[in-house]
Amino acid sequence: MSGLGWVEAIVVGALQGVAELFPVSSLGHSILLPAVLGGSWAKDLDVGAPESPYLAFVVGLHVATAIALIVFFRRDWLRIIRGLVTSIARREVVTPDQRLAWLLVLATIPVGIAGLTLEHLFRTVFSRPVPTAIFLVLNGFVLLAGERLTARSARREAAAVAAPAGGPGEQTVALPVVDDVVVDRRLSRLGVGRAVLVGAAQIAALLPGISRSGSAMVTGLSLGLPRADAARFSFLLATPVILAAGVLKLGDLAGPLGDGIRPQILVGSILSGVGAYLSVRFLTRYFENKSLRPFGIYCIAAGVACLIWFAVR
Repeated sequence: MSGLGWVEAIVVGALQGVAELFPVSSLGHSILLPAVLGGSWAKDLDVGAPESPYLAFVVGLHVATAIALIVFFRRDWLRIIRGLVTSIARREVVTPDQRLAWLLVLATIPVGIAGLTLEHLFRTVFSRPVPTAIFLVLNGFVLLAGERLTARSARREAAAVAAPAGGPGEQTVALPVVDDVVVDRRLSRLGVGRAVLVGAAQIAALLPGISRSGSAMVTGLSLGLPRADAARFSFLLATPVILAAGVLKLGDLAGPLGDGIRPQILVGSILSGVGAYLSVRFLTRYFENKSLRPFGIYCIAAGVACLIWFAVR
């Protein structure tokens, strides 16, 4: 059985924390990086192997990432959970927090079912370097397409309000920065059908190279959400999904797969949690007025570069 080195644990732990929330696919990077480096990295970090210690390591990273999201959105989750509890107790769905709580619950159901039934199949069939690189390129084009939708919507909005004269450029008209409670009130009016559609978009992330947050964001943008609102909704949706993915497989971490590598798991998880916290803090501000375009370009360039590397190596 292969092991897991300290350098591998540190690098992958830090990478997971960042890539899980950036729209660039953490799973894709966890497959492509070892394949590019080769040697012991490719052997030790084989996510497609059914009995690899790497699976136990990934469980720890997922739990740490989810905890970081809960800590960052702790006030929001307390308010949302309070809304869910009062909704059940009073048998009503009238306040924004109650509506948003149920939207998050309903939107999580499709990806939860898909994860339970398809995760193993998708991981063992598609978790190979070449398919992953192809999906990463596709992810890049999806992000660019989502940004074009946002730009078109912004131009129509600008024309409707008779914006001051000037070159159209590449900037997107952004909503004023407001309190998170106000944003959540807007999200609570999203509607069940549209919320479930955004949540279901996360199913695409079962394919390595496709980003969970990117898929949800682009779907939200296509439904008319402002970029900052789409990003916030995708991060809120990601929290229970990532946490469930880790908790449901804690047996791998506590069982034989975790033997001999638990110190590496702890260090990698700490780095993953810190990276996730810093990432979500950065991204919530970034998406107030910045574009998905750089991430789309990166995914296309990285995917193509990997395909070339695999072809000539």
